[in-house]
Amino acid sequence: MNIGRTETVPGVRTTASPRAYVMRERAEQVEHTRRSALVACAELAYEVPLAALTLARVAERAGVSVQTLLRQFGSREGLLDAAHEWGVREVLAERPADPGDLDASFDALMTHYEARGDGVLLLLGQESFEPRARLVTERGRQLHRDWVGTVFAPWLDVARDPEALWDELVVVTDVYAWKLLRRDRGMDAAWTARRMRALVDAVLAATTPAVVHD
Repeated sequence: MNIGRTETVPGVRTTASPRAYVMRERAEQVEHTRRSALVACAELAYEVPLAALTLARVAERAGVSVQTLLRQFGSREGLLDAAHEWGVREVLAERPADPGDLDASFDALMTHYEARGDGVLLLLGQESFEPRARLVTERGRQLHRDWVGTVFAPWLDVARDPEALWDELVVVTDVYAWKLLRRDRGMDAAWTARRMRALVDAVLAATTPAVVHD
């Protein structure tokens, strides 16, 4: 008789021990708590100035205690760092860059702006005095430039001046272009998307030869 060991019998399905089940449940709970905290922190970053984004506010939004956040992330800075990385992954998932499908990529960008555009503008408004906001927005600018480079690669490859075309496409697809039409002009989402797409098409037509797709 072997105490504390699980015998494996061929053809017989064994079940996990109670200890293994409890450990798995705990791990799942920890992961759920961590994700709830990251989502809450990211949401608040789009709603309030970063100076007002306290552990207490995140804890209340996530439905956990401040001590739980400290155990998970070590500090407020640790939480903000983790939320930033989580947010980058979310943005990349929301904004697929497919050089073979401009329509789908552009539509995803417009959907992303509808969901997060105002929050991004809030962060941009803080970058002159809030170092962490500047860190986030600088990375966001690079992500957007990379997105443009991937989506419009077929046009950039044949452009007379690829660098100029890249800059122009960054401008006409930027969140500030969305703001000018959606917020300042008060257009609805559909009109905003049509106007921005018209700008994209005009830039492509003026600076590149025709690109033919199969």
